[in-house]
Amino acid sequence: MRFRIIVAGKPALAYAKTAVEEYMKRLGRHGGGELTVVKAGDSAAVSARLLEASQGCYRIALDERGETPATRTLAGRMEALEIGGEVKTIAFLIGAADGHTPELRSKCEMVLALSRLTMQHELALVVLLEQLYRIACIKSGSPYHRD
Repeated sequence: MRFRIIVAGKPALAYAKTAVEEYMKRLGRHGGGELTVVKAGDSAAVSARLLEASQGCYRIALDERGETPATRTLAGRMEALEIGGEVKTIAFLIGAADGHTPELRSKCEMVLALSRLTMQHELALVVLLEQLYRIACIKSGSPYHRD
């Protein structure tokens, strides 16, 4: 199964750029993923662009109001989707400063919170990439993840 991360605006902060490059490189050793950047803007415009860019995908919106599964739980859910065979691509949607619209959240199959804390979108991108790398390591049997 493929994954696509769709984020509003390119990372501008140095730490985020470095971390994104590092985790995308690490994920490349596990099959990789795709990072798509849409133009930032107000909540309605960004949500529309995120929905358009994720058409045909299993959508997961990142939002502090979402579920907070443990890493192994999320890994198991992703594996179940892969085994089921109906989902070819999972799209993780990261909005801009104003967050997602209710319409976007309602059109997603899952709303995922990386934390109950509100997080700047560049930091959310880094945390998501680390978690996707961790899940890839769980799947491959690598010792990176420890319970």
